[in-house]
Amino acid sequence: MASLRARVAAKALLKTLERTRRERKKQRARRAAAVCGGERQMPQRLIYGIHPVRQILLAKAGSVERVYLQSDLGDERQARLADALSRAARVMRVSADELEKLTGTTKHQGVAALVAESGPLSEGAARDLLAGVDRPLVLALDGVQDPRNFGACLRTADAAGVDLVVVARHRNVDVTPVVSKVAAGAAETQAIVQVSNLVRFLETLKSQGLWLVGTDDAADTSLYDVDLTTGIALVLGAEGEGLRHLTSERCDHRVRLPMHGTVSSLNVAVATGICLYECLRQRSVASRLPGTRPVR
Repeated sequence: MASLRARVAAKALLKTLERTRRERKKQRARRAAAVCGGERQMPQRLIYGIHPVRQILLAKAGSVERVYLQSDLGDERQARLADALSRAARVMRVSADELEKLTGTTKHQGVAALVAESGPLSEGAARDLLAGVDRPLVLALDGVQDPRNFGACLRTADAAGVDLVVVARHRNVDVTPVVSKVAAGAAETQAIVQVSNLVRFLETLKSQGLWLVGTDDAADTSLYDVDLTTGIALVLGAEGEGLRHLTSERCDHRVRLPMHGTVSSLNVAVATGICLYECLRQRSVASRLPGTRPVR
């Protein structure tokens, strides 16, 4: 009975947090409209910080409707943005107070941007993307709720050359301004698909020839004892909970990260980095062997 009450309370808390998140998103949109002079047409998403804004301008300048630049921004920060700002269609000078109201934080680094995006890939487009890749590398996240962890995962995925990031639509945090800031631009360039049913989509990946490798602290097999040189989907679970049972049982391999200290688990973003770079290490070694193909 106590366990049931705890689950009910946890679900109620999650619903409250989701309502709060939606309301904050609406507030940011209203703030942006005020800074724009009351214009009604709003882009999809607000991002802030030097790295995210610079990256989106360099990679997809056409999606940036306007850039907000702090009027008294220091010369060093302006110099870091100069090449990217030359691609901006519209730059508006605003005060630090206006930027704080717009972004809802003091950690905006003097710049923000309103971005019109098409949103995440559809499931069909994601399947098509992988069909054209030799030995795809996929990262699947099962319910990561912390925006900083998600942002760090995206940043590492981009650095490791991940072809696709898969998240459960209703179990994973959305790509928020905080996620974009932590991802340092990767949230705007990394291919992401939000799926309605993660387990079903993982089955689709298996049908496309990928092996599913899930992390599990109780697994008998070490990460370093599994062949990661083929098409792979690394599947990692939520903070604290790990992989759900249904997700875990779909995996072809369940692996643990060796732990030699007193700590029994790792942050999901740290675990993601370890797993992805073990993939890169194995593929790099394999590409140097006679008769093998080079790493992408």
